[in-house]
Amino acid sequence: MLKWTRFNIVSVTLGFAFLYLPIVLLVIFSFNESKLVTVWGGFSTKWYVQLLYNQALLDAAWVTVRVGVLSATLATILGTLAAIALVRYTRFRGRILFSGMVYAPLVMPEVITGLSMLLLFVAIGLDRGFWTITLAHTTFTMSFVAVVVQSRLLSFDRSIEEAAMDLGAPPIRTFFEITLPIIAPAVFSGWLLAFILSIDDLVTSSFTSGPGATTLPMKIYSQVRLGVTPEINAVCTILIALVAFGVIGASIITKRREVQRERDERAAAAAA
Repeated sequence: MLKWTRFNIVSVTLGFAFLYLPIVLLVIFSFNESKLVTVWGGFSTKWYVQLLYNQALLDAAWVTVRVGVLSATLATILGTLAAIALVRYTRFRGRILFSGMVYAPLVMPEVITGLSMLLLFVAIGLDRGFWTITLAHTTFTMSFVAVVVQSRLLSFDRSIEEAAMDLGAPPIRTFFEITLPIIAPAVFSGWLLAFILSIDDLVTSSFTSGPGATTLPMKIYSQVRLGVTPEINAVCTILIALVAFGVIGASIITKRREVQRERDERAAAAAA
C-alpha cells in the first residue's frame, strides 16, 4: 500500500498548484471591477456584459465554433474509418505507410503542419479562409479520433457481429445497428477531443486563416500582445467552463452507457 509521505504530499501540492493556480487566478480576475488585471477592485460581472457588445470577439467566437463542429465531425468520420481499417484489415498493401500517415500528425510539430498545409493551399490555388482552417483542423484531429476509436475496437467482441450476420444482417446494417452503438462512447469521446483541440488551436490556424476567418485564439493572442484586459479573462473563463462541462458531460454519458451495457450483458447471460 502506498504511504503518503510529507515529500509526496508537498510534491503533489506544488504540482497541482503549478498547473491550476494560474487558471484559478484568471477566473477570479475575470470578475474584477478594476481595469487593471493584477489589482483587485471588487467583484463585478460587467466584463461579461461588455463581451456582448464586442462584435470582433463575437465574430471570432462564431468562426471558432463553426470550424470546431465541422472539423470535429469530419475528423470523427474519417478517424473512425481509419481505425476500422487498422484493426479489422491487418493485411493489405501499404498498411505500414497508411498507419504512419495516420499517426504522423500526433508527433508532428504544429509549425510544420501549419506550414505544410499553407504550401498545399497555395499550390492548388485555394484561397485561405474558413474552409482552409476547417481542412487543416480535420487533418490533425483525425489522428486523435483514430487512436481513441482504435483502442475500443481492439477490445471489441466480434462474436456479436458474427451472430448478427448469421441471422441475415448485411455488413452495413450490422455496423450501424450493432458495432456503432457499442463503440459510440469512444466515437463521442473522439469527437469531443477533436472539438477541444480545434477550438484551442492557434499555430495551425494562423498559417491557414485568411480575411474574415479569424478564430478566437488568434483574436485573443493579437489582443494580449497589446496588453491583457479583463475582457480577455472573461472570454478565457467562458472557454474553460465550456471545456469543463463538455468533459464532465462526456464522462457521465460514457459511464451511463457502460453501466447499461453491463446490465444488458448480465440480462443476456441470465436468459441464456
